Amino acid sequence: MAKPTHPPNALQLVAIFSRHASALNWAYARIAEQWGSVALASPRFDHSETTYYAAEMGSGLVKQFLVIEGVYDPARLPQSKLQSNAWEEELSRSGEYAEARPLNMDPGYLTLTKLVLASCKDRAHRIYMAEGVYAEECLYYLDRGWQSRPWTYPDYQRADFQAFFVQARNLLH
Repeated sequence: MAKPTHPPNALQLVAIFSRHASALNWAYARIAEQWGSVALASPRFDHSETTYYAAEMGSGLVKQFLVIEGVYDPARLPQSKLQSNAWEEELSRSGEYAEARPLNMDPGYLTLTKLVLASCKDRAHRIYMAEGVYAEECLYYLDRGWQSRPWTYPDYQRADFQAFFVQARNLLH
């Protein structure tokens, strides 16, 4: 019989995107204040692979990844998703922005072997965690590089995103 073990070391990763630099700055500050210091921040990337968010967020979206200092317990993923949803709602209700959803925050985690994101939408490839939150393995690490799955979001397949994820992965060594 296999005995349960602790999960491998993980880093908390958060994707934030908006068309407003001020909303990204607000998210960065809120994350650093509530979840811990930012160990690594990506450049702000153009987010143009999809128009999925255009109706509620507008066009000209920019995405940034933040990696939080310290080891992250993957069991906290549902709590992280619910908290980030509450922050999105708080900013939306502030009335500072014309868009229905001025900010999107996608928490997840990264280990030496995978990158996982939280979602509140059930799909065949997502695993239920708790409180209406599912986990989705978006990328896995094999043969010295990140590999995608059939469901991996197009932007997560970009070379510049994956170069940042390699940097983040190196923090675990």
